[in-house]
Amino acid sequence: MNVQEPTVEVSVGEGVAPPLRPERVEAAVRHVLRAEGVAQAEISVALMDDGAIAAMNGQYLDHEGPTDVITFAMHEDGEPPLGDVYVGVEQAARQAAEFGATPEEEVLRVAVHGVLHVLGYVHPDGPERMQSAMFIRQEELLRSFLSGGT
Repeated sequence: MNVQEPTVEVSVGEGVAPPLRPERVEAAVRHVLRAEGVAQAEISVALMDDGAIAAMNGQYLDHEGPTDVITFAMHEDGEPPLGDVYVGVEQAARQAAEFGATPEEEVLRVAVHGVLHVLGYVHPDGPERMQSAMFIRQEELLRSFLSGGT
């Protein structure tokens, strides 16, 4: 019996000093996929600096400046999830300070957020986004991973 595992690749952009090992991000992504019952997927996560993610934010989303995460889901309905998640490490570190989290925790949070977008989760814009089903699930998954979930 050939059991296929999801493919998860994490890369670190040139000059980026993430607050955690890339293997930790990979483990978090795999945790999300398992928890969501996804046996087949191809997910890449790129850890980027402000300059690189700001350039993507302008080019693809027509937004100015750095952001914490940009996600591209590239699969059709019924196909195994395929997507790219770009994490703005420096922006995540700044947000961590605002939210009382560690930089490592915030990088993991936005990576989990991006993977959930690849899996089809959506949230409203504005203040109500923090009470959305996606954000609640994101926080459940992050807590279970940080507490030793594999």
